[in-house]
Order: sequence, then C-alpha cells, then structure tokens
Amino acid sequence: MANLPFSYSIRRSPRVSRMRITVTPDKIEVVAPPKVAEALLHQFVNDKQQWILQARQKVAGNNRPAAFPLPATYGEGTPIPYRGGQYPLRLVRYPNKRVKISFNGELTAQIPAHLPPEAHSAALKPALVAWLKQQARQHVGQALERHTATQQLIPQSVLIKTQKSRWGSCGIHNDININWLLIMAPPEVLEYVVVHELCHIQIRNHSAQFWALVAEHLPGYQSQRQWLKQQGGELLRYGFGLMG
Repeated sequence: MANLPFSYSIRRSPRVSRMRITVTPDKIEVVAPPKVAEALLHQFVNDKQQWILQARQKVAGNNRPAAFPLPATYGEGTPIPYRGGQYPLRLVRYPNKRVKISFNGELTAQIPAHLPPEAHSAALKPALVAWLKQQARQHVGQALERHTATQQLIPQSVLIKTQKSRWGSCGIHNDININWLLIMAPPEVLEYVVVHELCHIQIRNHSAQFWALVAEHLPGYQSQRQWLKQQGGELLRYGFGLMG
C-alpha cells in the first residue's frame, strides 16, 4: 500500500460477493466480502493500479476530454460512469434471452449464453441506456420526495427525457423534465437540477429571489452548478455516443 502512487480505503460488506474498486473524485475505495484476507486485498489493488490511475485521471478531469471517455466497444472491464464514479463493467453469461444490467456495488451485465462475443457491444449499449434511464427515474423520484414538501413545490408531472442541450425544464403547467444523463453525474448534481426546476414552480425567472430559494433547499448549490458548466458538455457527448 505504501509503495503505490495513491492511497485507498478498505470497506467490508456482506452485500458483495467479490472484491471491487470504486474511484470517485474524493477517494479510492476497495469493497470486499468480510472474509477476504487483507493481504489479498492489497495484492488486488496492486494488480489493478494502472486501471485505478486511469480511472482517477478520468473522474478528476485532469486529461480532458477523458472525464467521460467514449469506448470504441462495450464489454468486460469497460468503465461506465454512474452516480459520479467509474465502474468497470463485469459480464456474466446467463441462459436468459436478453441482456440484464444490475448494480450491487459493482456493475454487472448478464449476457445471453448464446450471444457470440462479437455481438456483446451492440447488445450492451441499448441495455445500458434502458437501465440508466430507469435508475435516473428512481433517483429523481427520491430527490423529489426530499424537496417537494418544502413550500409546496409540487409538479404537475415529472418526465425523464433525452435532452440535447438542457438538463431540466419546467413548463407553464408545472410539468418538469429531467435529463436522464444526470444519473452519470455525482448524486448532488442530479439533486441540484431537480431542485432548480422545482423552484421554478414558484419563481419563473433566475432572479436573486430564485437563487435564494434554491439555496434554502441546497445551500452549496453553486458547486453543483459549476460542475455542470465544467463537465456537462462531456457528459452530453458521452450520453449521445452511448445511444448512437
């Protein structure tokens, strides 16, 4: 651990069945089942150090436009941006008829056993898009639950949409649209966009009064707004490349 060019933490979890590494802008974390020997964990990190360095560089934005690198193909080990981290995709062959994506500390794709390797990428892309949209719907709903009760900011409807140049919008009838690509941004960024659009239910402009209302819900919203200014373009590029 001391000889590596980075530090990392170890977290034991009975919910995971195998070791995994999560890289975010704030930390490098190794998550492992409770009974895995610590020496084995350190060896695992040592073996993965090149991937860790690359992932850390991507999430930190030190090698733009590598914060959201668009892979040539999707398969085993492809890093997928999700909730502010980069998760290497793990493929598992199953006797099912279509690709199924799941996340339990690691991002797993169940691939139909009959599907040849050369067909994996084409099958994975639409499955990832569908799964990410479903996750966006879930996490947007959770953010709404946290903020709608305050000052009765209740939308008429909420849609998760593909938007080419906007992260969210609030219509004249209080219908809110949220861009599903935000599920790949840090959680607080998605929450900021939800709060932003909710506040437009009460104040339709971007006056000082509007920003004061946003700050009542999210006192540190400025950093989330800045993240979108700095990283949003790359995230849009990645998302539309994934759908292409």
